[in-house]
Amino acid sequence: MSDLQEYKCPACGGGVTFDSTSQQMKCPFCDTIFEIEDLKAYNNEIDITKESKMDWYMQTKDDWREGELDGMAVYSCKSCGGEIVCDSTISATKCPYCDNPIVMTGQFAGNLRPDMVIPFKLDKKAAINALKGHLTGKKLLPKIFSDQNHIDEIKGVYVPFWLFDSDANANIRYKATRSRSWSDSSYNYLETSYYYVIREGNVGFDYVPVDGSSKMADDLMESIEPFNFNEGVAFQKAYLSGYLADKYDVKAEQSIERANARVKKSTEDAFANTVTGYNSVIAENSTILLNNGKVRYALLPVWILNTNWNGQKYTFAMNGQTGKFVGNLPMDKGAYWKYFAMYTAIGATAAFLVQLLLSLIF
Repeated sequence: MSDLQEYKCPACGGGVTFDSTSQQMKCPFCDTIFEIEDLKAYNNEIDITKESKMDWYMQTKDDWREGELDGMAVYSCKSCGGEIVCDSTISATKCPYCDNPIVMTGQFAGNLRPDMVIPFKLDKKAAINALKGHLTGKKLLPKIFSDQNHIDEIKGVYVPFWLFDSDANANIRYKATRSRSWSDSSYNYLETSYYYVIREGNVGFDYVPVDGSSKMADDLMESIEPFNFNEGVAFQKAYLSGYLADKYDVKAEQSIERANARVKKSTEDAFANTVTGYNSVIAENSTILLNNGKVRYALLPVWILNTNWNGQKYTFAMNGQTGKFVGNLPMDKGAYWKYFAMYTAIGATAAFLVQLLLSLIF
């Protein structure tokens, strides 16, 4: 029976030992008692673990068509290091990421040709209106954020993205519990039953996006999702006319870790939705095997505004296809304390009136 000491308690994870009094397995940490065969079955199951395999076929190509790069210029930002591509007729004077001056460094050359582009569906006017709506009614917002000069600086940028497609075969084990309680004249009782629940199946993923620009925060780009990739079209230089385009500086290979994390979380969430009828459900182990994985390079439309307040940078972004608008707002501390004092005074007055009313009633 000495090998039984290596078994883990399903309730707390502690080592379980044989209890001679009850002739069952007992956890010395939480006093939970188990049938020997049940505990064997549980521990045999959790010992069966497989390693996830999440590999991708990295398809790379450099197939710019003859004459396609004519008239495309590269602007470089000396502040953040960003390289912006656009039609050479555009007078690009400020970086869309940090608002510092950018200078033309020459004709665009090299880099990969995008497999896909989603054209801008919403124009600058729509982006300005969305920003105004985002700022409207914010009493604690510093006045500078409503300045027309800042609103006019919003820029349309094609942000580089890597799109990951794959079929995922997943095996996920959950620890679940069901509880019931009752009372008698002397005690309150709580009984908790523990289960392991296994879900296995296949999930298909298309167009899992990971942005390929180090200047653009991943969480900001994920906040303006989703994009409708059914409206994506084969890249043509004409779509860049009137807009800026960022050159990717994060390679597809460097984006795999984030793509895997997104695939893993989405798979676990989808399977967890099928585990019902329990009081609690916790994923203990997941094995995900990817098949038919491939990666594509795309340019996606984003309206961007950067501005600074008290030495801190604030970035606003709008999905140029759907209009979803996101961005954190600063707080005017002077206005905050003004409203705090006002509402504190109102609260004190209300409390006084309630106390006076109670004194009159009683």
